[in-house]
Amino acid sequence: MIQTSARLLQLLSLLQVRREWTGPALAERMQVTERTVRRDIGKLRTLGYPIQASPGVAGGYQLGSGAQLPPLLLDDNEALAVALGLSSVAAGPVAGIGEASVRALAKLEQVLPSRLRTRFASLRNAVTTLASDAAPVDPLQLTAVSTAIADRRQLSFDYIKADGGAGRRLVEPYRLVDTGRRWYLVAWDCERADWRTFRADRIASMPAERKKYVPRPLPAPDLAAYVQRSVTRSPYRYDVVVRLYAPVHDVAALVGPHVATLTAEGPDRTILRAGWDRLEAPAAHLAGLDMDFEILAPAEFVQHVGRLAERLAAAAGGGRPASGVAPSGGPGGGS
Repeated sequence: MIQTSARLLQLLSLLQVRREWTGPALAERMQVTERTVRRDIGKLRTLGYPIQASPGVAGGYQLGSGAQLPPLLLDDNEALAVALGLSSVAAGPVAGIGEASVRALAKLEQVLPSRLRTRFASLRNAVTTLASDAAPVDPLQLTAVSTAIADRRQLSFDYIKADGGAGRRLVEPYRLVDTGRRWYLVAWDCERADWRTFRADRIASMPAERKKYVPRPLPAPDLAAYVQRSVTRSPYRYDVVVRLYAPVHDVAALVGPHVATLTAEGPDRTILRAGWDRLEAPAAHLAGLDMDFEILAPAEFVQHVGRLAERLAAAAGGGRPASGVAPSGGPGGGS
């Protein structure tokens, strides 16, 4: 009986690893006969696991979705990865999932072998997560969107724009992109007949599936890069381009992908591109990097930094700038 139970667990684990197995492949992997495989498949079905079988030479066995979640059989590295992932998600930007992550983590920790429990505790104690301004998003909405993407179905939902206005959108969804601070949906807007990038946290209703659509050519080969360009440049008044005299990996450590796009220009120079509505913010941001830089565009930013340099020099000398120019736009601004 113990041998049979262990074999059933092994069979269930194999069915979870690969989408479909042929009978001979399972028999070879488990070192049993095909007849034993068929008999064990029947036992798993009796226990309630929905195992589908397709006939023919190219046919095989596939574990389907059922009313209950089957036990997940994980090796050491998989169990450690899941535990660390749950620990991270518990403090992540997906709203309402933190408590469920903590409960799942508690269950997993309870059954972790001692060798893994020690490794996991060491890793978790060595990592501290800072509070962030990440925008929370409903996990049920993300699930609904991802399902529609997989099924190629249109979605309709209420959406809140940046200015606070609201409206109903009908879209063809193509990709969800996580920037770390926010989730974005890349979709074809059916009413505007154009590509749009939607912030998932501004979707104000549960997305509803509509009719199937025929996929159209994407706006860019890399949708993640497309979203980065959209959220860091296109919606803003000024397209700021700066050359920083520092390696790109040094700049990337200080400038997140949600702030700007970075391109290496040789081993010791980096081109930064970002969109801003007001010029005060990029000036302060660049000064705070403590790196030499050269402004390439726009001309308004060059003029603004020139006036700011006079103002700062006068402040350091205890006087007033000779031009007497008042600050442009006042404090604040940014993306």
